[in-house]
Amino acid sequence: MKISDMRVKKLHELNEELMTLLKIQFSLRMRHATQQLSNTQQIKKNRKDIARLKTLIAQKKNYEE
Repeated sequence: MKISDMRVKKLHELNEELMTLLKIQFSLRMRHATQQLSNTQQIKKNRKDIARLKTLIAQKKNYEE
């Protein structure tokens, strides 16, 4: 997911996207723990996407105040 795509979304859409990514992260961790995950780079990519979203959400909250 690109940051430019995330910037045009509203705050509640970003929060929904964050919840989706957190659910995906949980499933990836479970698949990794049970040796069913073949591409472990997905975990790293997902974690970075979550960090980008959290940063953008914080910026938008500070801008609104």
